[in-house]
Amino acid sequence: MRIATGGIVHETSTCVDTRTTLNHFEHGRGIVRGAAILEIFRGANVQTGGFIAAAEEHGFELVPLLRASAFPGGLIRCDDYEAIRGELIDRLRAAGPLDGVLLELHGAMVVEGIDDGDGDVIAAVREVVGANVPIGVPQDLHGNHTKRRVEVADAIVGYDTFPHVDMSERGQEAAEIVVRTINGEIQPTMAIHQLPMFWGTARQITGQPPWTEVIERVHAMERRAGVISMTVATGFPWSDVPEVGSSVIAVTDNNQQLAQDLADELGEWIWQNRELWYSPPLSVRDALAEGERIGRYPIIVADHTDNTGGGSPGDSTEVLRTFLDMNLSDALLLYMVDEQVAKQAHDAGAGNRIQISLGGKSSPVQGTPVDAEAEVIAVSDGEFAYDGPMYAGLKGTMGTSAWIRIAGVSVVVVCTREQPFDQAFARGLGIDCSKMKYICVKSSAHFRAAFEPIAGSIHNIDAAGIHTHDFAKLPHTKRTRQVFPVDILPNK
Repeated sequence: MRIATGGIVHETSTCVDTRTTLNHFEHGRGIVRGAAILEIFRGANVQTGGFIAAAEEHGFELVPLLRASAFPGGLIRCDDYEAIRGELIDRLRAAGPLDGVLLELHGAMVVEGIDDGDGDVIAAVREVVGANVPIGVPQDLHGNHTKRRVEVADAIVGYDTFPHVDMSERGQEAAEIVVRTINGEIQPTMAIHQLPMFWGTARQITGQPPWTEVIERVHAMERRAGVISMTVATGFPWSDVPEVGSSVIAVTDNNQQLAQDLADELGEWIWQNRELWYSPPLSVRDALAEGERIGRYPIIVADHTDNTGGGSPGDSTEVLRTFLDMNLSDALLLYMVDEQVAKQAHDAGAGNRIQISLGGKSSPVQGTPVDAEAEVIAVSDGEFAYDGPMYAGLKGTMGTSAWIRIAGVSVVVVCTREQPFDQAFARGLGIDCSKMKYICVKSSAHFRAAFEPIAGSIHNIDAAGIHTHDFAKLPHTKRTRQVFPVDILPNK
């Protein structure tokens, strides 16, 4: 049994003016070809790691083609996308006879002139392998799923968790579906129910209500006769595409009507309970006040409007300015993206003081720079290894980086846009996050897997930033339906 694997992984924000180019894919593990895919991703908590584990468990040959990934950012340049897709398809054609295909895709990829990048990849693969070769596609919780990709794939399997700690598991699940299909045990049929809704970030956190109720219902439905898989996708509102929003996908065994009935059943229940998935905006000061009321430390505020993991610039300054205005001590900000200040601190060296203009350089929406004198505590070349639940086993780089301190506020300044998936990089600079009283992370939820064990309380905040969670402010021009909570308003 020979099953090919490859993919193009990108979460695309159309809210930022920058473009994602071939250069953004060409980083350490950005474009990996052939056998190197098996070497790099064996044991890693990513979809491809799950494919490799499944191959070892079920004894099939995994034929590695090309895996390309770039950090979330703006629209992908069409020529660059076509070059990557072209190589993927060329390698697929050259792979010889295949029994199945496993694709690693995100679910919210947008290309100049192509609103559904993921669907475009699946369709291109389908054209090569024909109608009878099963295609399995695990996808991110934040996919904007389309009718087209449901038509051209055999099984789409979405993550259950946020932070995404089940990426490898869902890869294994998709692989098992493909193997069972090849063996003639099942015949997947798939249906989608699209929801006119933007799902509040704070209402989709693993292990916490109300998301626990969603997943309990998903798993209960998966235990029904004839059901192969159920997926709830909360969507990615920062992509301006026609089918933006949440959705439900059902995969059944040779029963299209059952698949549609199940997708509709779960989708209608979600819609009827839409108020549960709404999270009203929370200011920085109100979040800190609530943390102080709770009285446990560190108080962690998640600056999700500047979540670099969703494509934001990472240099918004409202939280930093608020920390300074409130004269907070033992406070920490992870991470401020500012190449100029990072290199300035690096050149000065640890133990020296520098005059800086920090952050606020990418867009007026991100705030103005903070002008201050800072002490350089430590510097780094940015190389480190993830040790948290999400990317354990993979290496990362933040580029030229520094730990600086302005009065009582510490800031880790970096050159690479990356959210703090775990505490490894901060620890490498000598920072013990558990000793801090206040921490700001430029992330929506992925930080939780590593930071919840030390947190006194956690609060998602709506500071000034490009990726606002006041969804009515998003510059949508393509969506084709009214959505909750923008056009269809929540109960006040």
